[in-house]
Amino acid sequence: MLFSSHAFLFAFLPSALVGFFVIGQTGRTRAALGWLVVMSLVFYGWWEPAYLLVLIGSMLFNYGIGSHLAVQALRHGPRPNSARLVLALGIGTNLALLGYFKYANFFVENVNAALATAWSTERLLLPLAISFFTFQQIAFLIEAWRGEVTDRDPLRYALFVSFFPQLIAGPIVHHREMIPQFARLRTFVPRFDALAVGLTIFAIGLFKKTVLADGMAAYADPLFTAAESGIPLTITEGWLAALAYTFQLYFDFSGYSDMAIGLARLFGVDLPINFNSPYKAVNIADFWRRWHMTLSRFLRDYIYIPLGGGRKGPSRRHVNLMTTMLLGGLWHGAGWTFVAWGGLHGIYLVVNHLWRGMTAGMPGGVAGRVVGRAMTFIAVVVAWVFFRAETFSGALAVLRAMAGGNGIVVPERIAGVLSSVLPAWVSVSSGGLTPQVVNGAVAVVLVTLVGAIALFGPNTQQILWNYRLGLGNKRLTTPPSHLWRWRLQTGWAAATACVAAFGILGMSEKNEFLYFNF
Repeated sequence: MLFSSHAFLFAFLPSALVGFFVIGQTGRTRAALGWLVVMSLVFYGWWEPAYLLVLIGSMLFNYGIGSHLAVQALRHGPRPNSARLVLALGIGTNLALLGYFKYANFFVENVNAALATAWSTERLLLPLAISFFTFQQIAFLIEAWRGEVTDRDPLRYALFVSFFPQLIAGPIVHHREMIPQFARLRTFVPRFDALAVGLTIFAIGLFKKTVLADGMAAYADPLFTAAESGIPLTITEGWLAALAYTFQLYFDFSGYSDMAIGLARLFGVDLPINFNSPYKAVNIADFWRRWHMTLSRFLRDYIYIPLGGGRKGPSRRHVNLMTTMLLGGLWHGAGWTFVAWGGLHGIYLVVNHLWRGMTAGMPGGVAGRVVGRAMTFIAVVVAWVFFRAETFSGALAVLRAMAGGNGIVVPERIAGVLSSVLPAWVSVSSGGLTPQVVNGAVAVVLVTLVGAIALFGPNTQQILWNYRLGLGNKRLTTPPSHLWRWRLQTGWAAATACVAAFGILGMSEKNEFLYFNF
């Protein structure tokens, strides 16, 4: 069941919402939480009921281990040495489960390729959201070992893991962030402003997914498929493929995150912000502070810092950055293209730190920020090619086209000028911008328009500036013009209704969110 499906929007969500508040208003708050747990399990089991066993088994195991660690921390103080083995067992079991489902086939395929063996395994279907609920519960075990878990209520823990707005693709949340919200009485009281703001955020996210992201998929998918099949792309097609996917992925995942935050707000719960206009970043470190922010937080807190972070000198910091990003790439998918994507971002971060060290104290200015934004965006686009391509050959085919390796098709007046100044290996021919796979003129216009929204438009937090989003009500961005600030007024209600209508008209039962694959 997708957020962007009719079954969810017109049947599941009203049932979950009405049931939760009707039960909650009788004073039976635990029954209301139980209702939400049951509905969340129904939501998860809609795809494949058998994988409910994986989710429920993971919840029971981690709750048992976490409760033991929390009790040990209470008795012996934070980080008790006696509990290290239990913590290692818990983390190891979680990683083993994730590794079995996500990486077993990948491991066997690479062993066969390296050793010329013929091992075979039954193709495993990846349980939905296993990467997300595994990371979330590993963080819970570490918090319990540190003595940071004081509420061990099993019902609230079950909802912390299974809460349907963020179960499938995040944001990745911490136990300490969610449990207090499930325990407060005002969560069970419906509030008009929370419902209005939640529906508005959901409508924005739905529009991002069904109109903007799926609109870009119509150009990215056929172009990448053509490159994989050996069809040489022109430079126009290469850049269209890369840019269309760049904006598709952003609006797909930020749209999902908006819908998750909006849905949680309907139930009186705040989720952390997951995106803050990442394509406006002035350097690659800034990009990772803005893109999939809860994953960046997890990688920083549970991989980069435990490895030593930047505390052991520049060389060790660079090794830690590379290790963290390689693991982050592998987390996204069992494939060498994902490892290459993570490796590229690791290199970007190392270069960024080296450059900052060389230019420390030098003035930047507006020009420096403009150049920084442009270079960061191009670097991110190049890396996304590996993220999207199914094979290395497909990725290299797109990159070759982007570099003009398959020739440049331009209007006749320009062709003669370019032929005299470009390298000999770049062929230039005259003609209209009519790519082989998609309608080039339409694609260029639409990709440009959608790109302008991502690069220059206000983000969701800015539009909802008057109603602070996210945990702690932190301001993560600059205030927008008053023109863009949504308010509880008739005009804004009409505008929201239009956005929602376009989003609903674009809904499809087949267009899953891209991060469902991770």
